[in-house]
Order: sequence, then structure tokens, then C-alpha cells
Amino acid sequence: MQRTICQGVASFFARMMNEDTKNYTAEQFGEELQKLGSSVSVGSSTDAITFNVQSLKKNLDKTLALLEERMFNPKFSEDAFKRMHRQSLEGFKQAKSQPTAVANSVFAKLNYGSNHIFAIPEGGTETTVPNIKLDDIQHYYNNYMTSMGTKIVVVGDVTQAEILPKLSFLDKLPKKKITLPKIDPTPAVDKTKVYLVDIPKAAQSEFRVGYATGLKYDATGDYYKSYLMNFPLGGAFNSRINLNLREDKGWTYGARSGFSGDEYSGEFSFSSGIKGDATDSALVEVMKEIKDYTANGPTEEELDFMKNAVGQRDALAYETGVQKAAFIRRILDYNLPANYIEQQNKILKSMTKEQAKAMAQKYLHPDKMNILLVGDKKKIYEGVKKLGYDIVELDVDGKLANKQAF
Repeated sequence: MQRTICQGVASFFARMMNEDTKNYTAEQFGEELQKLGSSVSVGSSTDAITFNVQSLKKNLDKTLALLEERMFNPKFSEDAFKRMHRQSLEGFKQAKSQPTAVANSVFAKLNYGSNHIFAIPEGGTETTVPNIKLDDIQHYYNNYMTSMGTKIVVVGDVTQAEILPKLSFLDKLPKKKITLPKIDPTPAVDKTKVYLVDIPKAAQSEFRVGYATGLKYDATGDYYKSYLMNFPLGGAFNSRINLNLREDKGWTYGARSGFSGDEYSGEFSFSSGIKGDATDSALVEVMKEIKDYTANGPTEEELDFMKNAVGQRDALAYETGVQKAAFIRRILDYNLPANYIEQQNKILKSMTKEQAKAMAQKYLHPDKMNILLVGDKKKIYEGVKKLGYDIVELDVDGKLANKQAF
């Protein structure tokens, strides 16, 4: 794994790394893996390119030989690049007709600002992708494949002494220092407003409510405590929000809220697809639940359920090889102590109603949140207008009516 800096190009690069190599077509490569019962794939994320490998122990040598081929002999063909270009551009067109995709994209722009790096999809946009050239992929490979900052996680019936010689080919990675771009500060929300994106004839309204908290991932600090605090509100099937909107009202198949974060930033969000005719009523209920929870915190009964549910969930979270690898990867990425799960369990068991309430009041701000509704304007506008919120109309790109980016 190595650090990356450009999300659009990085995503294209990862996809191209899964195509032809100098000695195999993509189809031939897949056939070889199928014979072995193995998998080798390349993916991109916010700040990393990751090579994922799964193999039977008896086929490990042959699988690692294919990994080496994939890693050091890519063939960035013009045909594959053009095909991905077409697929990406077609995907952008399709996404604009899908309320869920529109909601996710526009919500990021509302929370961070349209030019912020976290508002730009990893796969790029219809504006940036046409500017990506095949030479950019080769340039990326030449300049951002590095051993510096690389982390290797191995889980299986193999010892360190056995695996290290088999991974000696990784010594061929150049030792290049990669400098990540500076992340702009997270903008604050001064007042809760409704942002409305019109998708004519949409049966549902996609809801997104929240804001960029700036709360970074912390395994034993406020981030983890906020996860626990939110559990009774919107983090479980029988949370207040889901019971209200799904079980009691029957307006949605599911509704949830939660905190997400990494080493750069974080956000709180409520999300759901809700019956269009119930949009205004659902918004009233969502904000009522958030306000009530902020003011009063969870009940003792909700707190006890949270402790039992989270404890049982964690007990099953590290059983498979993939889960164990992710666990170790998290320790490496965030420099966590090996016993951080034990520390989390202590926090979980000792959390009080008053502590949960204090966390809610610290990180839930109903008067300073972005409310995004993506649905049929003709069906929902008048009802929402009566609720008294300022309404800002945006297009599917998150731009105002005067075409200025938000």
C-alpha cells in the first residue's frame, strides 16, 4: 500500500492496474487466478492504493508470482483506457437520474464546499475525467509507486519467517517520498437550511441531514464515544429514528444516523430514502428526534441495550481472515495500541447516561445542520416550505439556480 494524492487519477490508475499486464491479458490473468482459487485486486481510497491478495497456502507461491506480475508489469493499453473513459462518463450520466447518487454527491459539497478535496468523488467528475490522459496513468505509476509508507498485513497459516522471503520482490519498489496535499479546514454551518434538488417523478425523497464535524477517527476518544452515543438514536435497527420512521410510520425501509471519520476529518449524517408524500412529515420527525436526543440523551434502558448490543457485535467482528487483516491494518494506519479493543470495552461498560447526553450536546447541533432533500419538487416543496426553513434550490451538480457552485 502506498499513499496517493489525486483521487480522480488514483481511481483510474487502480482500475487500469486490474487490466492487462505485459505477459497476460486481463482474461488470461483471471483464468490463472481461477485455477488457483486465488484473487489479486487493486483498489484506491482517500490516501492509498491497496493490493488485496487471497490464496490457499499450497498455491501461495504461484499467487504471489501473479501479484508481482500485476505490480511490476502493468500494460496501460489505449483500448482499456478508452473503455474506462466511456464507462465513467456514462456512469456520471446515469448517476444524475438516481436520487441516492445525487444525494451523496451534493451532500459532500454542502458539508465541505464544492472545491474541497472531500467533495470530489474518488472516481473524478464529468469535468475532470475528460482531462485525464493515458500518459497521466503512466506518470502516476512512475512517480507514486513507492516503498515509503508501505504497510504489509498477512493473515493465515504462515509464519513471518516463511512469508518474508516470498515477499522479497517488494524490494524492487522505489524509495520515493510522497507528499500529500494540505487538507483545507472544514467549513462551519451557521444555520440549518433545507437544500432541495428536484428529481421529477421520483417516488422517494432521499434525506441527508448533518454536517462536517471535523471529528477525526479516534479509537478511544470522542470519536468512539460519539459512536456509542449515537447508537440509540440512529445506529441500530431499533434506534429511535428507525423505529419512528419505519416501524411506526411505515415511510421507509430503513433510516439511520452515524458518525464517520478518518485521520483528516469526519461528519455526522442521517440518511434514508422516504416515501415522497411523507417528506415534510418525516422531516419534522427526524429533527424532533435529534432535538429531543440532544436535550435529554438516551434512557437507561437504551443505554443498557447499547452496551449489550455493541459488546456482542464486537465479539463477532474479528473472526475471518479478512476481518483480522482489516483490524491489523487499522492498528497500523492509526498507530493504535494492540489492546485498543480492551480499552474500548472499558469505555463501553463505564459510559453513563450523563456522559452520553454530554456527547450528544457536544456533537449534535440541530440548529446548525445541512438538510438535503432529493426528490420530486412538485410533490414535496409546498409541504416543506410550511415548516419554516430557508429553502435553497440546487441542481443535480449541487449548483445554485444562477449556476454558481455552492
